[in-house]
Amino acid sequence: MARAIAECLAGREHLLVQAGTGTGKSLGYLAPVLAHLAAHPDDRVVIATATLALQAQLADSDIPHALAAMEQVAGKRVRSAVLKGRTNYACLLRIRESGTVEQQGLFGGADVADQIRDSGADEVSVLGAEVLALREWAEEQADRDGLADRDEAPTHTARGWAQVSISSRECLGAQRCPFGAECFVEKSRERARAADLVVTNHAMLAIDAMQEGSVLPEHSAVVIDEAHELVSRVTGAASAELSPQIVERVAKRAMAWMDDDTALDLMDAGESLGTALDGAPLARVEAGESGLLTALAQVRDLARDGVSQLGKGKDGKDPDSNERRQAQAALQEVFEVAERMATPSDGDVVWVIDRERSGRELRAAPLSVAGLMRGSILSDRTAVFTSATLKVGGGFTKVAGSFGLRAAELVDGSEPNADRGPSADEVMGAGFTAAMEGVLPWRALDVGSPFDYRRQGILYLARDLPRPGRDGTDPAVLAEIAQLVWAAGGHTLGLFSSQRAAQAAAEHVRLELPAMEILLQGDAHLAELTRRFVTEPETSLFGTLSLWQGVDVPGDTCRLVIIDKIPFPRPDEPLMQARQQEVERHGGNGFMAVAATHAALLLAQGAGRLIRRTTDRGMVALLDPRIVTARYGSFLKASLPPMWATTDSDVAVRALQRLAADAEQGGAEQKDDRKA
Repeated sequence: MARAIAECLAGREHLLVQAGTGTGKSLGYLAPVLAHLAAHPDDRVVIATATLALQAQLADSDIPHALAAMEQVAGKRVRSAVLKGRTNYACLLRIRESGTVEQQGLFGGADVADQIRDSGADEVSVLGAEVLALREWAEEQADRDGLADRDEAPTHTARGWAQVSISSRECLGAQRCPFGAECFVEKSRERARAADLVVTNHAMLAIDAMQEGSVLPEHSAVVIDEAHELVSRVTGAASAELSPQIVERVAKRAMAWMDDDTALDLMDAGESLGTALDGAPLARVEAGESGLLTALAQVRDLARDGVSQLGKGKDGKDPDSNERRQAQAALQEVFEVAERMATPSDGDVVWVIDRERSGRELRAAPLSVAGLMRGSILSDRTAVFTSATLKVGGGFTKVAGSFGLRAAELVDGSEPNADRGPSADEVMGAGFTAAMEGVLPWRALDVGSPFDYRRQGILYLARDLPRPGRDGTDPAVLAEIAQLVWAAGGHTLGLFSSQRAAQAAAEHVRLELPAMEILLQGDAHLAELTRRFVTEPETSLFGTLSLWQGVDVPGDTCRLVIIDKIPFPRPDEPLMQARQQEVERHGGNGFMAVAATHAALLLAQGAGRLIRRTTDRGMVALLDPRIVTARYGSFLKASLPPMWATTDSDVAVRALQRLAADAEQGGAEQKDDRKA
């Protein structure tokens, strides 16, 4: 992996590297990147991670160790910096214009906030104490030339942090802000510009692409870790939402600087949007839905008028105030989103969703982000994509296409026997129309895994169970789950296609095996459930999508992973449905290009929860017979780790019983050794 990345950086070619769990891929890319920076002091490399947690792990652990090793070996020191989104830093304008700490109360600080929280005080009191503590901390950060990074802040809730931070849209900019010279975000960007190695996240990479490179410092190469998450993160950054509540809230905020008729008409337009949403299907918005599109056009036109009025001020009311500028920015965003939704382009999907707490709202997302990534991320720099799961159906081309790389651009010999068929994005065409002309050569590499999957893992494919239906989980499947959990002695991570399916399975197993502890996602905070799953070995944990990718539990705690159903996207999910239809419109197989590819990536992630180190052993049980009987089954199986496979339930049960007996015997021997 390190050699391939070094060659890629030298030859200015793009690279996809699949590096299995336990490979040490962070050092696999840090070593060649640091060596490259030492040899090319004018270059800068950006590392983009999927989450802030991984970003912190790199910045606090992996990079310092790698830098120290490099300095010892090469005698050179590379400068590094971390760069996050604006809302991850406190805003001095928000803090100081809301009143000083002394004005808000006699007491402050994290200790007082903890005392109030522990006393069982009401939410308002707790929130007030949190905000005071955060303001005090931010002022201390300003005095010490710190960055006021949220990860280093006193204990707080999301509501508390919202009182001391600000969105990019509402930010006045360093030139206009009275505290621009002290701005924490500007400091973080200055440090990034002075660094050779910048660690950021996928969302920032997406925002930089959409804002034509104005967010990240110039860089010659980018390493994208956990790259299987990239498309969804970029899609999320390029998405928008609009609801009647948003329109009403922004109208009230801007009312002081608008004429009365425009303000009231905008609020009425928000109500009309709500009425239209109530009568619209929970599906993609089509051109003929005149009621909804008319309501959106009214919101758009009135918001545009309001933006113009706020630019002038009203009756001499503080035309240059910071509050007015922020209200104008919020109104500008409503205008832009309403305009996007009222006249959607062929490359956009607009749909209606129903949120349990706030009711119906509109969402908009790009059909494909491949063109954006090809034109704004890949065209001017070298890119390395790495993850434990980049191969789908046995090859890289489907995932590469979603990044903006054509199958025909794969360098000969870099992926033997590669499927060079076009990806869904290429078939649609829309994913590449905005991209630059020319060829972007790329290579692919699977560095394998340190695990011997055929000796460490068993794949049970339940051929004889009934196919999944729409009427809930079949009793035969519930019985199979209980039998497998019993044979494994607990130690089970259950990955389910829906909360309803997870709940049905948990209730059945609790009834059949009352002596076993079955935790269910939703019964408590996920972090608490995961902690119990780790510390109480015989406990089992059942849940949905967040467990498919977010749980890392090595050892005998996780002896069995149950997957109830192939994780195809819902057939009525508007964005996936639109992508499938677009592929089919261009003559491709929409199901294989979109739904099967989506399912293959998730299956690989879910099955990857089992083997996390070389001493782990266990079973992945997939209880959907279509993996064996359907024509697409071989495509999905090619994305799973190469474990020893069986379709016989009795064989699976006996294997789990042997694993449980071996683990119990090993535990007894360890206990005797400790006594000795």
